[in-house]
Amino acid sequence: MDEELAFIDIHCHLLPGIDDGARDWDESLAMARIAVQDGIRCSVLTPHQLGQYSLTTGDEIRRLTAEFQTRLQEQEIPLVVRPGADVRIDLDMIERLASGDCVSLSDRSKHVLLELPHELYFPLEPVLANLKKLGMVGILSHPERNEGILKRPELIPPLVQAGCLMQITADSLTGVFGSAPKKMSEWLLQNGLTHFIASDAHGTRRRKPLMRRSFDRASELVGEAYATAICCHNPLAVVNGKTVAKLPPIKRRGWMDRILKRQAA
Repeated sequence: MDEELAFIDIHCHLLPGIDDGARDWDESLAMARIAVQDGIRCSVLTPHQLGQYSLTTGDEIRRLTAEFQTRLQEQEIPLVVRPGADVRIDLDMIERLASGDCVSLSDRSKHVLLELPHELYFPLEPVLANLKKLGMVGILSHPERNEGILKRPELIPPLVQAGCLMQITADSLTGVFGSAPKKMSEWLLQNGLTHFIASDAHGTRRRKPLMRRSFDRASELVGEAYATAICCHNPLAVVNGKTVAKLPPIKRRGWMDRILKRQAA
């Protein structure tokens, strides 16, 4: 990986005491240190909103994010943080996005991180159409861990054609969540259906804010240019409120590349 490139994590639960992520400021700062050590230079903080977290407000997320940035600077931790949310799709979502009470990624009113219930899938095309009316683009978080999608992966290509972007979890690609999410994340990558890798970090012991191993694995599967796009360039576009560029061609490694890599190791 080029030393000038930096990982940008668009999905993590580092804010303290607001959801099932970091418990307090000490854990938030510890997670930030782990992220920086792994090569992450910017994190979009995405606590859950709606669903069981319907009382979490956009103002609270923005206030905590600003306080976190101050604490990071005081501790000399070189991590830039931006507000966002992991938004459970429900009936109030469009209205609360329009008002700003649900937070778009990096608070740019451009990209929205969408969360389905883990145990089922329902059609997203109407949701995507309503987001488009607001000038927003949906990013579906961890589709490889959704039980409905695992049973019917053919649901994904039409969603991408409808403008939905896909974010897989770093730990899925490295096998932490088991074989089914691992195989699904590999399938999404190898078919050009992955636009982001993110940590979805929740703590310092399990589900840490790590991206490097998944970047390396993605590089093996689809080439370093594609891996860099989904770990660095595309997330940067989201942070800046810009349109995500077309993905680079997938480069699949041949048998000689695999032999040379084993010899180098």
